[in-house]
Amino acid sequence: MGNNQLKFRIVLARQLRAERKAMGLGQQEFARKLAISQSTLARIESGEQNVTIDMLELICSRLKCKISELLPDQ
Repeated sequence: MGNNQLKFRIVLARQLRAERKAMGLGQQEFARKLAISQSTLARIESGEQNVTIDMLELICSRLKCKISELLPDQ
């Protein structure tokens, strides 16, 4: 994995976690809203797992935010 890809994934993970916490949602509760396991959400939020565009759209719809709010500045 390239350095830019790693940076992108880590920034996305941090932003996602911050948005989830700002909404007062725990990992287990938010994972249920996404219909994924808590361990999958944990891997996404730690930057260990790639997120598909479809999953990113679902995450943003549940967090009521725009995809651009989770992405790193370029």
